[in-house]
Amino acid sequence: MDVLEAVVTRRSIRKYLDVPVEWDKVGTILEAGRWAPSAGNLQNWKFITIDDPGKRKAIAEACVGQLWMAQAPLHIVIVSEPDTARRHYGVRGERLYSIQNCACAAQNMMLAAHAIGLGTCWVGAFDEERIKETVNIPEHVRPQMIITVGYPAETPKIPWKLTLEDVQFFRSYGGQINKVKDINLYLGYTAHYVRGAMQKGAELLDKFLQRAEKK
Repeated sequence: MDVLEAVVTRRSIRKYLDVPVEWDKVGTILEAGRWAPSAGNLQNWKFITIDDPGKRKAIAEACVGQLWMAQAPLHIVIVSEPDTARRHYGVRGERLYSIQNCACAAQNMMLAAHAIGLGTCWVGAFDEERIKETVNIPEHVRPQMIITVGYPAETPKIPWKLTLEDVQFFRSYGGQINKVKDINLYLGYTAHYVRGAMQKGAELLDKFLQRAEKK
């Protein structure tokens, strides 16, 4: 599966088949996480795989009672080691970079899982202390998110998304360009190239969406 297709067709899955995930596929997912970018290449993360039914149930209960999580045959708890980032980048490293690093790893994992036929869901709402207790996380380590993994038992509809014009600015915050004459004025001789390239990218992603709708 092409990476752009994976980006467009990935969905959050909350219903899973009662089928275990093969460990070679688990290894592929974890490898994808390992190759994620991180601030200063610190890689201040750890990935905890949970397949025990009792622990999965305890994790689901700690995630504000999201009991659907227990159906997933595998949980991956992604934790950060903020002390490492603080030594290099101070408070910003501890409070921001550590979270960003784990988020990059989580996205890599979810895309890799989707590419090999598995479903995932990112869960960030949980009682941190209960999660720590359940999987024996030491005090200086912080759980950042939990990824449920398994074979999908549902096919969610394509979610509503804002248009590119709603989320993209040119060269400064608020620099919206909606009309042809505006982009010509704003970007000068590069306008034609920029407009054409962006349209080509949008059309490519739209093809993936249309393909997903037919499945």
